[in-house]
Amino acid sequence: MADTNANRNLMTEGVIWKQLVRFLFPILLGTLFQTLYNTADAVIVGNILGKEALAAVGGGTGTIINLLIGFFTGIASGATVIISQHYGAKQEDLVHRAIHNACAFALWGGIGMSVIGYVATDWLLKIINTPMDVFPLASQYMHIYFAGTSIVLMYNIGAGIFQAFGDSDRPLYFLVVGCIVNIAMDLLLVGVFKMGVAGAALATVISQLIPLILVVLFLMRRNDCCKLELRKIRFDMRMLKRTLYIGLPSGLQSVMYTVSNLMIVANINNLGTDTVAAWSAYGRLDSLFWMFNGALGIAITTFVGQNYGAGLMKRSKKGVRECFAIAFSIAAVLETILLLFSRYAYRLFVQDEAVIQIGVRIMNVICPFYAVYLIVEILSGAIRGTGKTFIATMITVFGIIGFRTVWFSVVPHFFQGLDPIIICYPVTWVIAAIAFIIYYNVGNIYDKEELAA
Repeated sequence: MADTNANRNLMTEGVIWKQLVRFLFPILLGTLFQTLYNTADAVIVGNILGKEALAAVGGGTGTIINLLIGFFTGIASGATVIISQHYGAKQEDLVHRAIHNACAFALWGGIGMSVIGYVATDWLLKIINTPMDVFPLASQYMHIYFAGTSIVLMYNIGAGIFQAFGDSDRPLYFLVVGCIVNIAMDLLLVGVFKMGVAGAALATVISQLIPLILVVLFLMRRNDCCKLELRKIRFDMRMLKRTLYIGLPSGLQSVMYTVSNLMIVANINNLGTDTVAAWSAYGRLDSLFWMFNGALGIAITTFVGQNYGAGLMKRSKKGVRECFAIAFSIAAVLETILLLFSRYAYRLFVQDEAVIQIGVRIMNVICPFYAVYLIVEILSGAIRGTGKTFIATMITVFGIIGFRTVWFSVVPHFFQGLDPIIICYPVTWVIAAIAFIIYYNVGNIYDKEELAA
């Protein structure tokens, strides 16, 4: 590479588990701070404005937001895979082109997602049977959030560019700054200026702008092939086609996964405001696992991407095995903490005892199966790193999404209440995990493909 300092981020040499841990933990801390954006909203809103407002900023609202953002982020992951593969292969010109193509995709895609989300908000809230006492607040929150979605999406792909060439430190620093600003603005807009859920949404959107500015400035200051030059931000058609080829299955998978979650939310919403509030609070605690899960996915995708690009297939396979050892060790600790202390954690969000009891029940059913989903995330991440995303998407579609559709078409006719709804999560995770294990071992995913020139 042109800049010798950039080589320190290569994951194609050195002790594998140390590299994974070194790369993983800044992402973990970064996703923790990113989670705090929404958690700060929930804690402040729940305690100042009550359980209706808490339900409005979480639960179904969060699932709808993830529906659109997840689609874009899934497609954008194709750009991250391409960058990591070319970086591992030390193809400087292709790295440079891929970065500017990714930025163009983030800019125009983010604007498109903002428009779609803003226009579709009320329609989506009606589809998931949002309770009438929650609907106006949820609509207000989502309209403001979607108006600023382009900022959120552009930051996410900027952070993904750093992670693609092995730098997980700087996105962490940027998020820490943004999180501090977000919490301060939550307290100011909701607590002092009494702006309600609108203040919580504004605080989240405005504070995301700061990390985005930092990402752009640091990319522009680089003096290697990863340098961002604003005048060069444009679509590269060959890069764009490969980005869509790799990323579109992941984007569609994310949409269908979220749609299946919306089916669950629609059933939860039929159980009343207490259950909706409990589900919303559970979602904030549950995010501790998903931030860990997502960090593992990014880590193994980047690791396999760089090593696959460099032709180091045995090292890629060994990295997957060592990633499993790290994942299960951390998951055991996390599950124990959540199961033992969930009742106390729920009191951060709400003091209503009925809501807390429902939340604890949800945690006790789902949490013990977190380790099973780690199998899905790590193996699908490894497959994404090789650029072979179609089969992985099909496994997720049929193993999780398809089975959930069948579940909710049949089970509610025979069993009523909360348990039949939440049991669907661990059942579908087990099915998908088995399918991924089979495909990873017999699917020849490490067969080398030519990278786009």
